[in-house]
Amino acid sequence: MTKVYTTQELIQILAAERQACLKGKRLDLSAIVDDGFPLIESFFNTDGIQKYSAYQGFKAVIHQYQLENQVSGIVWHQITIKGKTLRYPQVDYQLMALPSDLEIIKAARNDVVNFWQEVTADMDLYLSINHGKNYQQIDASEIAGIVQRTEWATLMKWEKSDFLEILLQLGWGKPEEAFHWRGWPHSGSEDIHAVKPGNQPIC
Repeated sequence: MTKVYTTQELIQILAAERQACLKGKRLDLSAIVDDGFPLIESFFNTDGIQKYSAYQGFKAVIHQYQLENQVSGIVWHQITIKGKTLRYPQVDYQLMALPSDLEIIKAARNDVVNFWQEVTADMDLYLSINHGKNYQQIDASEIAGIVQRTEWATLMKWEKSDFLEILLQLGWGKPEEAFHWRGWPHSGSEDIHAVKPGNQPIC
């Protein structure tokens, strides 16, 4: 019987392939820019385009493997903030979500949102705008409307002795497309940052 790779093994394979592409060991020669306009071509790093294209092609093969072998893209995370802990599912950003994965992350949305609201009750809230280039301060009451139009949620935190930022990503559609806005408007996300009063988001 043929071995089927696990989710963790696929993540390791993709990480190794990404490093190989970045080091120039894999190139997609079909990605060379050659449109007959030397001035325009000078703006493109063709080596970088080839490396990026080679990795994207490899990742597409891994996604097809996931589908054919029903290998989940979900990784379970545990996060502890202010003494409270939550275990929640998240689709790894390099893998794809199977239909069954989507059901799992949709079912966890309310738990993630409720946990986030509990640990950020005394924090300032900012909505990420312009694809994370800017932030707009919002009230907790405004988040309910955003939650209602999204399907799944995930969390991240950045913490130092004097700083805490907690990101709530509220998404819809396919996570693998939402993270990079490639699937807009069918897939996407809204990012809400919570920081200590008087601070600004840094991530």
